[in-house]
Amino acid sequence: MVGRARGTAAFTMVEIALALAVIGFALVAIVGVLPLGMETQKQNREDTIIDHDAAYLLDALRNGSRGADDLRNYVYEIRHNRYEYQFGGGGPTFLGTDVYRVEGNTSPFDGRAVTTSYRLINGDRIIGLLGRPKYEPNLINPDRYYSNNVVAYVRALSGAATEKAPQTNQSVRDLAFNYKVTVESMPVVVPPFTNALQVALDAYHRNLQTNLNEIRLLYRWPVRPNGDIGPTGREVYRTQVGGSRKVEHPVPADSNIVTYYFQPLTYRRL
Repeated sequence: MVGRARGTAAFTMVEIALALAVIGFALVAIVGVLPLGMETQKQNREDTIIDHDAAYLLDALRNGSRGADDLRNYVYEIRHNRYEYQFGGGGPTFLGTDVYRVEGNTSPFDGRAVTTSYRLINGDRIIGLLGRPKYEPNLINPDRYYSNNVVAYVRALSGAATEKAPQTNQSVRDLAFNYKVTVESMPVVVPPFTNALQVALDAYHRNLQTNLNEIRLLYRWPVRPNGDIGPTGREVYRTQVGGSRKVEHPVPADSNIVTYYFQPLTYRRL
């Protein structure tokens, strides 16, 4: 007895073509999403690094830290731009820029020569330079005052271990995550007094104004090898400090070099 052959089933060319079209469409969508996911991961990593570094620097400034010597491995340049203003109007007068570096004679960005021999050899000097107040009175001409723009260029304190000290390969250091931080430190201003109760509290308010300060850190990143700031990130951090500010002149021969340290446990009485 001869058996009847069973029917065989298979995909037709049309079905295979449709399946490949569906797979190709899905792959295009997946490949299109991958760059967005990688960019989001990169931004989250940078935000995390900035948060950690800002908390560390705010704490060091708030406490006037003298032993944060690890900062010299990461803060590679500080620039102090000086301006003079006149009360009642008038534009600013640019007085010059002081450049402080860890080593070498020139800036990696624009060839600007280091203006002083005061190098960033320890955390004491770095915190003292970054603690300069935003506004200072002109003791010679009371009708004028100074405005200070203090900027630090920093390699990330946290992040990939391959970028950390004692890494000396300049190519690796240039490609590391770098950022620019502008430090502003100023007293909290008390409004003028009008009634008798406020006048009675005048001493308290003036004492508060003398001993209460605000620190603001403006972070911009990334810093490219030519010194330009990328459009990726911008963040502001702030805190308040209660206590006096200690002023030191480490190099008396240069009047522009002054360091400032907050002392949270010391208050000035008026």
